[in-house]
Amino acid sequence: MNKKWWDLLVTTMLAGSVLLAACGSQDSAGKTESNGSQQDFHYAMSGLYKPFNFKENGQLAGFDVEIGQALADKMGMKAAPVTNPWETIVQGLLAKKYDAILGSMTITPERLKVVNFTNPYYRSGSEIFVADSNNDIKTPSNLKGKKIGVVKASPYKDLALTFTDKANVMEYDSDLTALMDLPTGRLDAVITDQMVGLRMIKEGKAKIKDVGEPLTHDNQAIAIRKEDKQLQDKLNKALDEIIKDGTYDKISNKWFGRNILGEKK
Repeated sequence: MNKKWWDLLVTTMLAGSVLLAACGSQDSAGKTESNGSQQDFHYAMSGLYKPFNFKENGQLAGFDVEIGQALADKMGMKAAPVTNPWETIVQGLLAKKYDAILGSMTITPERLKVVNFTNPYYRSGSEIFVADSNNDIKTPSNLKGKKIGVVKASPYKDLALTFTDKANVMEYDSDLTALMDLPTGRLDAVITDQMVGLRMIKEGKAKIKDVGEPLTHDNQAIAIRKEDKQLQDKLNKALDEIIKDGTYDKISNKWFGRNILGEKK
């Protein structure tokens, strides 16, 4: 998105967060409710980002969903994953529609102006993908004037704009839909998280390939409201625990065949 629009959005959300804080903060730190039952841990995602979060037989599934379930267990809470359109997911958090965003959100300076983040729960990077038959695009410099697909309201759009003009950046609701458009010729390239594209290649769902080295190295973390310091601390503690006891490895290996937390870049 362009800087002017983003600055206006940040200003609006900052004002909204101040107003919400003045109205009182919801306790989402993992206490049991007065009737003795477990408190729900509501965490949001788009539900359109396979294999991280997606709908399967009407139920949410994926890496993000299972990490959220494991964290909820450690906090003594009941996991309650929910979906929200990605382009308004931060606004939904500030409006207290859910407790956190656990949906493969990259930590960026712009987002840190309106929300806080936990420690990273996986690390990845932005990657260029093209059709398997495409031999014209081998480096980022080959993207000039090419049609590039990106998911809406993501850092990939700004990245794409450094390589081609605005008219050639095509926005999609889902990375997978964009990747499926590569073999059809509707797109020349897609910039998305390397894990998404590599999983698609592994499953043989589209004849695509990755190009060159990752463009960026990104830390993905759980977003929480600025005032929810107690929840942030509890999530970080729970994350450390599932890493140490092997739960994280088990979930990561199930979806990717390896530990995707990796080393700090």
